[in-house]
Formats: sequence, structure tokens, C-alpha cells
Amino acid sequence: MKLLKLLFAATLPLLSTSNTFAQKYVGGDISVLKSYEDNNVAYYNEQGTKIDDVLKYMKSETVGWNAQRVRLFVNPTKKAPDGSTDAQVCQDLDYVIALCKRIKAEGFALMLDFHYSDTWADPSNQWTPAAWASLSNDELKQKIYDYTKECLQKMVEAEATPDFIQTGNEISYGMLWGKYNSKTYVCYSNSSESNWTRFKDLLTQATKACREVCPKAQIIIHSERSGDGNALKDYFTRLANIDYDVIGLSYYPFWHNSLSTLASNLTMLANNFSDKKVQIVETAYYYQWQPKKGEGIDYDFQSTWAISPEGQAAYTKALVEELNKHSNVNGLYWWFPEENGNGPDSKVLTRWVNRGLWDNETRKALPALYELKNFANSSTGIQGVKNGRCEDCAWYSMDGRRLASTPSKNGIYIKNKQKVAFRK
Repeated sequence: MKLLKLLFAATLPLLSTSNTFAQKYVGGDISVLKSYEDNNVAYYNEQGTKIDDVLKYMKSETVGWNAQRVRLFVNPTKKAPDGSTDAQVCQDLDYVIALCKRIKAEGFALMLDFHYSDTWADPSNQWTPAAWASLSNDELKQKIYDYTKECLQKMVEAEATPDFIQTGNEISYGMLWGKYNSKTYVCYSNSSESNWTRFKDLLTQATKACREVCPKAQIIIHSERSGDGNALKDYFTRLANIDYDVIGLSYYPFWHNSLSTLASNLTMLANNFSDKKVQIVETAYYYQWQPKKGEGIDYDFQSTWAISPEGQAAYTKALVEELNKHSNVNGLYWWFPEENGNGPDSKVLTRWVNRGLWDNETRKALPALYELKNFANSSTGIQGVKNGRCEDCAWYSMDGRRLASTPSKNGIYIKNKQKVAFRK
């Protein structure tokens, strides 16, 4: 006890600034970057100077990113089950390893996003990979464990070990529903308990593989219900017994209500799930040509900010300012920031999305790209290392697992390569 008190006393100056050095992550889902590079697409900064290496530029002080996200499909095909094509669906394991190895070599934190599908997995599309479609539920539970473990083992061997792992993408209604258009295993709030049990069994198996292969990685459960507090609370309450670390949210203001709604729901998560950090793992806003009803969609988008480069930057600034008010939020990722030109005949894109951080016409970086770093810098999580106050400002458990932020419980931890007694 005396030793603990002495250790605690000796570390008080460090602990008093723990909020200052709480690690925060900012970056983007750059899953298509390799395809652009393979097709020799040029990127330019805001002033029009060509960028020789986009990853290095993102890591520079000018942009200030410290994390990246990459998705993984099982057997990706550019043709979706409904017959449409999408050149963005190309991320098989070989592609992902090649990109993620570079991401890690540049010093970014890496988030791996398992889609557990051959194509886009989102709230309306959670189709079981074709090669798995005939498996029974018990066989599927074994398969998701084996597949997750094998993928992670290959990434570790390639020096592309993820720091964060999403066990499913936007899985608000479950995952691995079966063949295309099958609704048997969808998990609505009023669905049978057997559907929820099946879903939780699948998550448990995926988590087990993650813990075995990447014990230091933080596991994320990802929902897009950021604009519906009641649904969000119900969902994560149902998953209370699942082993995970971070609540991942998609937040697009044209789909998920106002920033004030998001703020209220972030506070709700802090109050009800205080042991979980929250990361906005997907966000974006249009800078031109936002779709209208009848232009390939059957609803009207909501637009608070102007659909312009300036409006996109204003949204980003407002989002960052709001997130910085919530101590439980420690991650922010822009979805598809690397979008960069090419039209219907492109080998990279079949259509422009117009929500990226490079202008599709000029290929110059947009102002919003430079706003995002203010999220990470608000806690000086990056600057703290540069200032020399500690070599490694992250917190680690005694078994070596990196924490997402300041510890939530009293105990002995490791920080700056030293044992530290933490007391709230």
C-alpha cells in the first residue's frame, strides 16, 4: 500500500494533465485510394501543387491525420446482387493488406472494417457471402470465427495489424441475413429473440477471433442510428453482454438529423454506456450536386449548410466543435475522402459521389480537409508527443492492451513506459 501511495504521488503531475493527453483519432475511410493510385490519378493540394504521396500528405502537419479506416469484403465483386455495378467494391484481403501495410508504415492508427459480405453491408443490405450461403447457423458461427481469425493472422504477418476492428458494418439490424432479399434473420426491435440470439452469437465468435489474434486492438460495434436516441439505446442495451470496446456511429446530417440531435444522443451514450468510448467512424457532406428526389433516390436530403466547398467546410467545423464538447468521443473519420475525379468511363468510379475532400473536377483539396485536424488537436494528443513531455502518451492496461483514452476505472496502468496508479 505504501508503494502504491508513493507511486501515485510521484505521478500526480502527469495524471493532472491526463485529459490534455487523452488520445483522439482523426482520419478517413480511404479504401479506394489504392485503386486511384493504381490508375495514376493525380492529387493536388489546395493551392494546386501536386501531391507526390497522398498518405504522407495526410500525415503531415498541414492535414494532421493520425488514423485511417479500410473496409474488407469476403469475395468482392463489382456487380451487386441487384445487378448494378460499383467499382468501389474491390477490397479483397490482398488489396487490403497492401494498403494497410503502407498505412501502418506511415505511423497511422488503423481501423479494419469487416463487412462480412461480398458487397456493401449496410442497414438494408447484410447479405451472406455467396460461398457461405448454404451453411447452417452453427456452421456460420464457426465460419465467421475462422474467417476473422485467418484474415487477422495474415494482416499481423504482413505487419498490418489493426488497432481498431469493426466486427460488421452498420449492423443495426444484425448481419449475415442469408441470400439476397432474405429477411429471415433481420433484427428489428420487435423481432423474435432467436434472431437477436443468433446475431449475438455471431458477434461473439467474431470478437473471440479478434481477441485471440489482436489482443491489443479495440473492438468496435457499428450502428448508423446516430439520429435516433431511443433506437440507439435499445440496440446497445441488447448487446450489453457482448465483449467490445467502442461504439461506432455513422453520422450524415442529410440522413441522421441535426447536430443538436447527435449531441443529445452522444450525451445519452455517455450516461448509459459510460465504459464505452464513441467514434464517428463515418461522416461526409456534399460540396456540389447533392441528389434530389427523382435523381436516383426516392427521398429529399436535408441540407443545413450550403452545397458548396464553403458549406462542406462549415459543416466540418461545426461537427468538430460539437464533438469536442463530448469527452466520450475520441474518433472522427470522413467517409471516402480520397474521391478524386473520373466519370462514367472510369476504372475507379462509375459515378461521382461529390462528398469527398478533393474536387472531382480540379482534383484540388477542398477546405474541409484542413478542418478535421482540429478534432485531434483539441486534446493536443498529437502535439503532446512533439512537445517531448512523454514518448508515448497513450494508456495501456497491465496486460499491454492499449486503451482508447484515459482509464475509466481506478487501477495500475502503463503510460510513457512506466507503471502509473490512476485514481479518479
